[in-house]
Amino acid sequence: MTNDLLYELFLALCLMLVIEGVLPFVYPARWRKLVEQLSEIDDAAIRIIGLVSMLAGVAGIYLAR
Repeated sequence: MTNDLLYELFLALCLMLVIEGVLPFVYPARWRKLVEQLSEIDDAAIRIIGLVSMLAGVAGIYLAR
């Protein structure tokens, strides 16, 4: 059971890295501009974005199971 869980977590991490790397690989200038824009957003808004992202991920996992 533990090995299966670790294997799935490892696969999820690898998939996240692939997805995160697509935009900077394909559109590096656009990615840089986006990062600059994100640096100007206040902390509260970034926390809300993070919370919504986590809730969407948990909901997706719940629906998939």
